[in-house]
Order: sequence, then structure tokens, then C-alpha cells
Amino acid sequence: MQKARTKIMGILNVTPDSFYDGGRYADYDSAIRRAHDIADEGADFLDIGGESSRPGAAPVPVQEEIDRVCPVIEYISRNINIEISVDTTKSAVADAALRAGASIINDISGLCHDESMASVIAAFNAGAVIMHMRGTPQTMQHDTVYGNVVNEVYKFLRDSVERAVEKGIQREKIILDPGIGFGKSVEDNYTLVKNAAYFKSLGLPLLIGVSRKSMIGRLFEGDFDRLPATIALHAAAALNGADIVRVHDVKAHRLALAAIEMLQRAPGAHGNSF
Repeated sequence: MQKARTKIMGILNVTPDSFYDGGRYADYDSAIRRAHDIADEGADFLDIGGESSRPGAAPVPVQEEIDRVCPVIEYISRNINIEISVDTTKSAVADAALRAGASIINDISGLCHDESMASVIAAFNAGAVIMHMRGTPQTMQHDTVYGNVVNEVYKFLRDSVERAVEKGIQREKIILDPGIGFGKSVEDNYTLVKNAAYFKSLGLPLLIGVSRKSMIGRLFEGDFDRLPATIALHAAAALNGADIVRVHDVKAHRLALAAIEMLQRAPGAHGNSF
């Protein structure tokens, strides 16, 4: 059976301090222009975040995060035909965002930071991205030692899905994310990308996000463009079963994934595809 095409989740950070584009879209007008660009360039989802999750980032008060994301969500939901995801670990932000027009909550804590998060998502019959992370953005890189990173992340995601379903989130609305760059060593991040297919046995869509992260920056000395390696790794993830890639550079990924889609349709030596 041929795999469905890998979808694109475009990143819109309305923050002053995100690691790549912090401050670029922090004001309303810039955020709206970028939202239109993300949709026009071919994204399937738009993931909006009002709090940076880069290592060491300071927490943002709930009302400030709401004030950053909700006006933009309201505009997008009325004027742009794209599914809206909101990157937050706070149930109050999730509640406000879903009321404003979002349909997915992307929780980097795997629904662990706020005990009310799952019930809020369930109440709106919304989608949920469940991600693996150790600790918080402030502490996650303090302990990056695993016995077997693939098995440990798999177990966390499996158990998190069970808890989410018990709390009323519909299983078919859950997306899994192994959390590349969140509490892992550089080597472990590459191991997770290489073994993306392993997580498919959980029977849920898999999201991979490596866009311009430090696991790429550490490959080179000097200030190199991280986009080529980002596209290469997302292409590898797509071939290894990723259903969604979360990216800053939508157009470049749409073009690259079109080639991957063609490659997946091409027959092998004995008529088999990837």
C-alpha cells in the first residue's frame, strides 16, 4: 500500500526569543503577513507559538501568551484556509486558542505539564500533538543520557496515548512527536530520525521536526545555512514513515517533498515501492 504524502506544518513564532525567528513575527501585522505566506507556500497546518521552547528559554505568563497568539488565531481562522495548531503547555492558553479558532494543541510536554490540558482538548474534541521531552525547556538538556533512546521515547509515547484516551481525547485525533532536540544528545536526535518507522507501530500519525535545530548547527564549524541539512533530514524522515514535518521554510520543503513523493511511487527492482 502506497504511503500518503508527507504533510507540512509551517511554524509561526509570535515571540521575541525563539531560537531561529524570534522577534521576526512578534507584532500582529508581521505575523499575519507570515501566516498568509505559510498558507500560500503550501503548508497543510500552521503551528503558532507564543512561548519559546528553545533550551533555557524563560516561561511566559499565561495572559501574555494568550495575548500573543489569540488575535492572530482569530484572524487566520476567519481569513485563511488552513488548519491551526497551537504550541502550548498551558491549559488556559489551549482553552483560549481553541475558542479563537484553533483545532489542534501541540503540547511539547506530552500532556504532562498541566493536568487540565487533556480535559480541555477533550472538551473541544480537538486534536493533540503528544511530544516526548524530559523536564522543561529550562532543564531538558541537563540530562540527555538514555539506555536506549528509541525504546524509552516509544514507551513514553505509548503510555501518554493511553492516558490521553482515558481522559477523553479521541485516539484518531492524536499525533505523535518523538521530540527531536528536546532533552536528547546530538547522536540520539539522529538515532530517532533514523528509526522513525519504529514509532509507526503505535498506529498514529508521526510528526518530525528538526528545522534548523542545533543538531544541524553542530555538524559544521562556522555559521552555515542549516536549511540544506534540514531538508535532507526531513526527506529521510519522510522515507522512514513521517506523516508530518514541522518546518520554518515551507516552500523549500514542499518542493523537496514533491520529489520524495515521486520517489515513493517509483517501482523498485521487483515492483516494490518504499
